[in-house]
Amino acid sequence: MRIDSHFHLWRPARGDYGWLTPAAGILHRDYEPEDFAPLLATHGIDAAILVQAAPSLAETEFLLAHAGRHPWIAGVVGWTDLAAEDAPARIAALAGTPGLLGLRPMLQDLDDPAWILGDAVRPALRAMASHGLVFDALVRAAQLPAIRVLAARHPDLSIVLDHFGKPWIGDAPGGEWMDAISALADAPNVTVKLSGLLTEAPAGTDAAALAPYFDHVASRFGAGRILWGSDWPVLTLAGSYADWLAISDALLAPFGGGARKAILGANAARIYRI
Repeated sequence: MRIDSHFHLWRPARGDYGWLTPAAGILHRDYEPEDFAPLLATHGIDAAILVQAAPSLAETEFLLAHAGRHPWIAGVVGWTDLAAEDAPARIAALAGTPGLLGLRPMLQDLDDPAWILGDAVRPALRAMASHGLVFDALVRAAQLPAIRVLAARHPDLSIVLDHFGKPWIGDAPGGEWMDAISALADAPNVTVKLSGLLTEAPAGTDAAALAPYFDHVASRFGAGRILWGSDWPVLTLAGSYADWLAISDALLAPFGGGARKAILGANAARIYRI
């Protein structure tokens, strides 16, 4: 089973996407299941995980409704206010909702890189772990050390690092990012999504340019702790679904069939309990 572990759907008119303005260009329009399903069929992808893009419970309910109507949506990574006093109760209720796989606070947009380590969110994180929900970490490279502390503090919480931690893609990986990835790899409850790299890179970036970044992650995490995802439709700012699949295939070429199957689907099924 091949699973795209990261895609989005949205309707800007819903009004809770603070970042989704006309300045976002081609992203500032509706993206519906009917736009995405043909890509999966064309490229032999069996299912996909729908990820939140707005910090609101209303959007999570909107995404869960999509999942209920489309069997190829394997589940939803939603949102709730982890700092709310009633967060544990909200999480318990969400965990009982069919299709809810995990939660994602939009940490990359916060001024405090260590917000997730505050006392106010600890009860929510414990509740997530106890209900088997995955924590998707949407962070920039400078926030990676906080995720390492988070992983040590909550060893029973499954943490998935989105988009390789958003390294700046240049001539070679930066030492700070490499060190932070190595430290994260020491935490057995952390896995990494091979996703979102083209939109962090200069135009025209190819597999050869991304190989040093992928090779470092693969050498530290191994094939059993990497999940493939597209980050569609954000991906379309930098390339097509076919482009990203071709680059991914080139990056995975050194792996055997079992390892490729793990990265392209089996790991997502295991980690998100699909």
